[in-house]
Parts: sequence; C-alpha cells; structure tokens
Amino acid sequence: MSWAVISGSLLSVPVLAFLLGVVGARLNTDLRLPDAVYQATSMYLLLAIGLKGGVALRSADASQAIGPIGVALLLGVLIPLAAFAVLRVMTSLGPVDRGAMAAHYGSTSLVTFTAAIVFLETLAIPFEGYVVTLLAILEVPGILVGLLLAYRATSGGGSLGHSIREVITGKSIVLLTGGLAIGWLTGDDGYVRVAPFFDSLFTGVLALFLLEMGVLAGRRLGEIRTAGVGLIVFAIVFPIAAGAVSIFGGIIAGLSVGGAMILGVLGASASYIAAPAAVRLALPTAQPGLTITASLGITFPFNLIVGIPLYWWMAQQLSGVLT
Repeated sequence: MSWAVISGSLLSVPVLAFLLGVVGARLNTDLRLPDAVYQATSMYLLLAIGLKGGVALRSADASQAIGPIGVALLLGVLIPLAAFAVLRVMTSLGPVDRGAMAAHYGSTSLVTFTAAIVFLETLAIPFEGYVVTLLAILEVPGILVGLLLAYRATSGGGSLGHSIREVITGKSIVLLTGGLAIGWLTGDDGYVRVAPFFDSLFTGVLALFLLEMGVLAGRRLGEIRTAGVGLIVFAIVFPIAAGAVSIFGGIIAGLSVGGAMILGVLGASASYIAAPAAVRLALPTAQPGLTITASLGITFPFNLIVGIPLYWWMAQQLSGVLT
C-alpha cells in the first residue's frame, strides 16, 4: 500500500473527526451531538446514500447487478453462521450471546460503508453506484440469521416475530429503500435539483456523525479489557477474514476493484445501530455490553482507520490474481 492510499484514509476529515471524538471522550470533554442533531444527521446520510444508489441503479445494466446481489444474499447468511461457529471456539460465550454477536457481525455499518465511499472518491477510484443496494440487502438477513441461531437455545423471552418486523420496518431500512426508490424514479434529472444539498454537504455531515461515534467509542475503551482476549481477537481478525471472502465473491460476481472493495467493507463491518435494537427485543437475556463493545469499541475504529485501506489493497491483489 502506498502512502497516498494510507493518508487518504487516516488524514481525511471524517476519520480525524472520529479521532477527535475519541480524544474528547478520554478527556471527559462533552462533544456529544444534541440528540435531535444526531437523529437528523443519521437520517440525512441514509437518505443521501439511498438517493445516489437509486440513480445509479436506474442506469445500471440489470444483468450486471444480479451476480453481486446474489453474492450479497449468500454473504448475509454465511457471515453470521461463521461468526457463531468461530465464537464458540474463541470465547466462552453461551449460544444466546454468540447469536447476538453473530447478528451484529452479520449485519452492516452504514458509517463504515460511507467512509469507504469517501475514501474511494477522494482517490478518484471508480465503483458501481448500485453498491448501496448491496448495503440494503446485507442489512437484514445477517440480523435474522443471528437471532434464529440464538433463538434455538432459548425457550422464550423476546418475540422473534416482533424483532423481524422491527428490523424490516426500522428507520435505516425504510430510508435506504425509500431513497433507492426515489432515486430510481426521478433519475439524474430529479437528483440534479437536490445535488447541492446531498452532494456538497455530504462529507461535512459525515464528519459530524463520526465525531459522535468517536465519543461513543472513546467512552467504551475501558470496557475492552473486560471483553476477554478471545473476543478482542475475534473483533479484529474475523472482519479481516469476512472482508477477504466478500472481496473474493465480489470480484467473481463481476464487480470492479472499487466495487469489490466496498462489498468487502460491508462484509467486514458490524452493526451498532439496527442490530442492537433487534437483539434487545428478541434476546433480552443477551449481554449488550459485550456486543456493543466489540462492534463499536473495537471493530468500527479498526475498520475506519486500518481496515478501509487494507480492504482496498486486498481488492487490488485479488483482482490481479483472479482477472
């Protein structure tokens, strides 16, 4: 990896804003966004990504998108199954907590995905615009598979059916799919009218959101010691393995190097928004501190700072071998 690639990730405004949030949290400085601002920025990012993806999907060749969509669906099942099995070997977690963890790692991180897009755009690396469709596809099955794996080990507790409805009708899925639909229906002519708002401000809004994420991650740094060595290793090594498999699948499915890298980031990321809400409903006996510490406190900053340039390097190397 060249210094230009590494600096493109480490020295970007969003990543530095995340690090500022971590430092602020460790200094006990209150850098949290007001709740209304946090909600508005998250909705903005979801809708903006959906709109861009819908416009790109409209101009994409359907035959070219079928393969990557099929791979994304397969990954949405295989990644949580693999996480559930690996956690049994690497940790002493029970089946309910392993299922909860699998739901988090089977789903995706919108912010990691967004940071990867900014990374590629900064380096002028092309990628398929419809990759946001893959984000929407991967968001749901990973959570459901993780919940089903855990639900086999519990005789009751939460409502699985209720959780499934909550996932499908949750804010992230509705805004992403709704944005996709709006972008597809209006196309380039409709999007150009709102581009100054959804294009020009995008990186700045992402920086604000990552400042908030940095504060949350910084406050959980002390909890990493209690997670156990096995879980800490899992939270770093498993995303790398899942990212490599996802990149391989993306290249085989016909994605460009940039598109395969994005799919790798999706496979490597862990949810800390949609999955915790679903797990809290379906698995009330699961330990939320462990899953949030692993996904937000370890995997998220690793992917943001180290993982994104690493997955780009992997995509380049695998593409050179497979094509």
